[in-house]
Amino acid sequence: MKPIFIATLFLSATTFALDPARTMPKNGIDKPLMGQILFFDKTLSMHGNQNCASCHSPDTAFVDLRENSAEKMVSQGDDPNKFGNRNAPTMLYAKYIPDFHFDPKTQEYVGGQFWDGRANNLAEQAGMPPLDPNEMGLPDKRTLAERLYFNPMYRQLFSQFYGEQVWQSVDSVYAAMEDALAVFQREKKLLAPFDSNYDKFLQGNYRLTEAEERGRALFFDKNRTNCSQCHQSQGENSREETFSDYRYYNLGVPSNRKLIAHNKLADDFVDYGLFQNPAVKSDKQQKGKFRTPTLRNVAVTAPYFHNGVFKELRTVLLFLDSYNNPKRTLNPETNKRWDQAEFSPTIAHPKLKAKPLTDQEIDDLEAFLKTLTDERYLPLLQK
Repeated sequence: MKPIFIATLFLSATTFALDPARTMPKNGIDKPLMGQILFFDKTLSMHGNQNCASCHSPDTAFVDLRENSAEKMVSQGDDPNKFGNRNAPTMLYAKYIPDFHFDPKTQEYVGGQFWDGRANNLAEQAGMPPLDPNEMGLPDKRTLAERLYFNPMYRQLFSQFYGEQVWQSVDSVYAAMEDALAVFQREKKLLAPFDSNYDKFLQGNYRLTEAEERGRALFFDKNRTNCSQCHQSQGENSREETFSDYRYYNLGVPSNRKLIAHNKLADDFVDYGLFQNPAVKSDKQQKGKFRTPTLRNVAVTAPYFHNGVFKELRTVLLFLDSYNNPKRTLNPETNKRWDQAEFSPTIAHPKLKAKPLTDQEIDDLEAFLKTLTDERYLPLLQK
């Protein structure tokens, strides 16, 4: 076995992009760092054109803001002619998403990774993009296992953390890769720092502006808004509130005609969301539902919703208010009436019901949501 320092020869500058000090751990490469190295490794894609960070860049709050023909609505794959059909959600705070399951009390599905929860947990999620033809495009697990085996660094580290027996089967190598990426997401503090101005406010280290305070009060007031019905998991003063109940709802999001045209989809294309998750067993009541995303860093992770249909956070607030406010008839991004819902039969009207909001209240809610931006990404608010 070659000494551990051999591994350092394969590390790029981006490997330490999540570590401000950019220093090697005292005891060498640990499992979270190995997962981080894999996260930045383009050999996980067919032509070496893409890594995990391509669609989840640490520089842009772990979303994909690359410039290409998709206009940030969806991500470009390792094959530059292929694009996904859904917007890449942020990876930040993903470790708090519970495993996919059915809640017998509420008769609702909860948790899981991706917009439709088709990956039960972080490890399953990590294994899907490399084999997706619209993402990293590898033909099979064997291709990846062989690339890892013939890389001296991975040969050593996989043996160190998973034992020599890990190389006895393609599936065990692939599972180890999935596990390492999951460990990276669970254990790296900068993937869930809780250091936004809101967090500092809870600690007594930040004073909210008048608009931010009005927005905060409005957000949590269930008699005035519906925000916290879906975007609250623990409590108003919780130090680890991720602003999602991780359940699935249909909010009547319009079809993204621009995306349909870009990806050359059928004119009547409908993304059925949760219904396409094999675990729901073709339950038609789940059509059009998508998992509630975290609101952490929401102000810097546009565009919004599963299809990237809205470019501005304010547009999202105006759209949701349009269900209760007859004055909200126009989409400010198009100056036309709101498009029809992509799929209307299962719209969660009870969840959307609230009192109409004034323009000032919309401004206040947006001001509060901006306080959920992690310290590292505050400069993005100015762009």
